[in-house]
Amino acid sequence: MRERDLPHALEMVNGRIARAERLWLFLDYDGTLAELAPTPAVVEPDPDLADLLRRLSGHPKIRVSVVSGRRLAHVRELLPVEGILLAGSYGIEIQTPQGERIDRVDWEMVRPVLDELKPRWEALIEGREGFFLEDKGWTLAIHGRRADPGEADRVLAEARPMAQEAARKGDFRVLGGYKFLEIGPREADKGDSLEFLLAEFPMPGALLLFVGDEDKDEEAFEVIIEHGGIAVRVAPQECETLAHCRLEAPPVVRRWLETALESVGSDAG
Repeated sequence: MRERDLPHALEMVNGRIARAERLWLFLDYDGTLAELAPTPAVVEPDPDLADLLRRLSGHPKIRVSVVSGRRLAHVRELLPVEGILLAGSYGIEIQTPQGERIDRVDWEMVRPVLDELKPRWEALIEGREGFFLEDKGWTLAIHGRRADPGEADRVLAEARPMAQEAARKGDFRVLGGYKFLEIGPREADKGDSLEFLLAEFPMPGALLLFVGDEDKDEEAFEVIIEHGGIAVRVAPQECETLAHCRLEAPPVVRRWLETALESVGSDAG
């Protein structure tokens, strides 16, 4: 991280929010708005969080978008909030504030490749403790967060060449992470998805702000900074990041968003 004095960095960010005529919030979900779930299969809506986003989106100067690695169906369950944009699978599948669905990739170009890889990954992790194979429809992911570190390294090292082989059969990318491996279409990229949203749903004059907690969000940070916006990384300690500042954990993010409700545009005129 280009580590800055945290209070000073937040003061700068809060000052820009106060001066903004309008604010477009882009928010990751897991690890940003909510603590990481034990497994991706766990979908536990939080009424307090839904209420916060409802109040944010109801502010006349704020637009809210949630861009998550989770499948869109899960994001809808977690956030049954009208009037906000939901983007699942890193922005491949989108639900507009009006409820319209947009799929940015041809399903028939994706599934044959994933269906060929899936049984190979299933066989690889069968009988191994702490692994979970997640089929999001548009992407496949192996989670080994609960596995022994050495075992996770070995399994993912075996899984990666399989994914790379599959990726060569189409326009795919392989994503890594802590005890994690995923394959999906090239468009499974939060930076690419952010460019799409900015082009399709322009909000002239708005201050753009993206809040996220992992390397996939860094791709969006790069784009948000190119557009003159603000990037905020959620992390308990210093880390390498493009972000302007850091917030320590989801509860801190929620309290900070509450202040945005009160301050946006307060010094604009």
